[in-house]
Amino acid sequence: MTNPAEASDHALSLPEELLLMLLNEESGYFHHVPGWTLNCTFIGAVLAELAFRYRVDSDLESLFLVDDTPTGVPILDPILEEIAAESGQHTTEYWIERLAPRAEGIIDLVLGDLVEREILRHHEGDFWTLSRSVWQGQSDRQDGIAGDFVKTRIPTIILSDAIPDPRDIITIALLNACNVLHFLMPFDEEAEKRVDIICRVDIIGRSIADAVSTKIATPQVHSALTKEIPRLSLRKLLFNPHLRSGNVAALLADLAREYGPVFALRPPFARQPYIFLAGTEVNRWVQKHGRLFLRSKEYLATTEAAHGSSRTIHSMDGADHFRFRKALQPSHAPETFTRRIEEVFRIARKQASSWEVGAVATAEPLFRRYLNAQMSPLLISLDTQDEFEDIFLFNRRLLFTYLTGIVPEFLLKTPGMRRRAKVVAGLAERIKTSHTPAQRAGQPPDVIDGYLSVHANDEQFLPETDLAFPLNALTLTGQYLGDLTSFVFYHLALNPDIYRRVQAEADALFAEGDPTGDDLTPANLDVTHRVLLEALRLTPNVNLSMRTVMNPCVVEGYELPLRAPVIIAQTAPHYMEEVFPDPFAFDIDRYLPPRNEHLTPGFAPFGLGTHRCMGSQWAEKQVALNVLLLAHHFTFELSPPDAELRTSPFPTQSLSQKVKFLIKEKRHEIPA
Repeated sequence: MTNPAEASDHALSLPEELLLMLLNEESGYFHHVPGWTLNCTFIGAVLAELAFRYRVDSDLESLFLVDDTPTGVPILDPILEEIAAESGQHTTEYWIERLAPRAEGIIDLVLGDLVEREILRHHEGDFWTLSRSVWQGQSDRQDGIAGDFVKTRIPTIILSDAIPDPRDIITIALLNACNVLHFLMPFDEEAEKRVDIICRVDIIGRSIADAVSTKIATPQVHSALTKEIPRLSLRKLLFNPHLRSGNVAALLADLAREYGPVFALRPPFARQPYIFLAGTEVNRWVQKHGRLFLRSKEYLATTEAAHGSSRTIHSMDGADHFRFRKALQPSHAPETFTRRIEEVFRIARKQASSWEVGAVATAEPLFRRYLNAQMSPLLISLDTQDEFEDIFLFNRRLLFTYLTGIVPEFLLKTPGMRRRAKVVAGLAERIKTSHTPAQRAGQPPDVIDGYLSVHANDEQFLPETDLAFPLNALTLTGQYLGDLTSFVFYHLALNPDIYRRVQAEADALFAEGDPTGDDLTPANLDVTHRVLLEALRLTPNVNLSMRTVMNPCVVEGYELPLRAPVIIAQTAPHYMEEVFPDPFAFDIDRYLPPRNEHLTPGFAPFGLGTHRCMGSQWAEKQVALNVLLLAHHFTFELSPPDAELRTSPFPTQSLSQKVKFLIKEKRHEIPA
């Protein structure tokens, strides 16, 4: 065994090295180790690290305290304190079983620390990859050892006759116990014999690895004792007051309070019930584990087929989804927007220059078309204002038909829909012909360039037949951001004091002329950003996500059966008192320390897990900037002033046509 000084010289602890060994670069996640198995293995690594620091010791019979002096390591000291507080000696198996439920929290701390130390890079959607510095194995960094460890050290030891040090022995023993070595290296009979020999060399490594193996083989019994999923009454759903106002998040919060975090509804004529997941703990489960048990393919298949596609980033899961997401991430970064901020101002002012004081309009002509005029050039380098209404109506009918089942399929064949289908197909063709190398020479890259680059690099991964759906879907971004902007101004109109604070922030931002991307700092956008967050909480664009169970699992004590359709009600916690006190109040101070009510899985306006909106940061920045620009030039009121919040909830949430805006005043002239 090493001495304490040697243990402290290691750049990484055993738990950190174990996580890095489990990282799968292709999928952006970790090699699949079942939850109980991973928890036992990880706690084994924590106990081993404490042993290497001479805080505990172990033999084949028991694990006992040696020294209760804190190590100063956050993931170790709480475990050490718990062992020190226990009277008597216990077996290693006892401590692994007792501490396993705490493993997930410790893993989160380890991941956060590895990201902070720039060993791991965290991507949106809870994906991780090794950082570039680790890949390069920089010798001037203490953490450079991580690169060698993850990619070469352990396989080299197994495939050679070298005598490993005790830390490597226990790492190999733990990886062997959770049965993932075959993912990490060629694993034949010779390698298996070598691993068996290595695992028997060190007594403490052997005792902890054997204890882990024992607890893996005998998981806690209570996890298999599942409860019957409550059935939601259709009558109860239809008579909920929030359904009539279109507030889906508040409706789902009501249902979760009455039925619990998992409940089922069988709509008329449905072949099987839909299982709803609603609540903060469910959101946490989806964020962490949903990728292993749920997939998105089925619910989008017919919609994609209507566009001639069979496979898109929206319906991909696993390694393919992560690969696609990584390739598109640069084109969805907020910097792509801020680099073209002058163009955004020019287009925005051109659209708003025709707005007259005293005019009354619904959100669609005011905000949807206003944002679409910006988003089309930014995303696809085309003006789609003439096609905007046809594209919106065509896609809404598709979603109503295939996603919700509300509209019968024959209504897709009406003369109006046939005409709109031709408009959509014509736009897709126009996008492709405008994105040849010759046409794009010298032009700023857009999101279509990102898709076409993926296609050019691997035509089998993204064939041309699968380009139609994403090309069309991008044209709807202006609708989503326009609806979000209309929600922001609805809430501002009802809260004039906050509206004046936003206008003051806008006037300060534009006092010296148009701001640059460098001016869009958190301090300069503080009030406006918090207004945006509260609008996203109260009136999110997307309330639900639909999935299919691909591996049976247990969520909050309820078993989700294979192939069951699942509806993730990720925004239900937005209206839960325990997450957001006084949830119906418009309160932008929720997002200030120490409250920070949005920093939980209960705040999920952009979705959860691997399919969380890739452009969420761009969307926040663009909407905030447009709110400030419009607040600088105009004052809007509701018409009538006390107009009740009514929304159209499907297929995405938007303001009802009954809610109108009055352009009350023009505060500053729009430059020509």
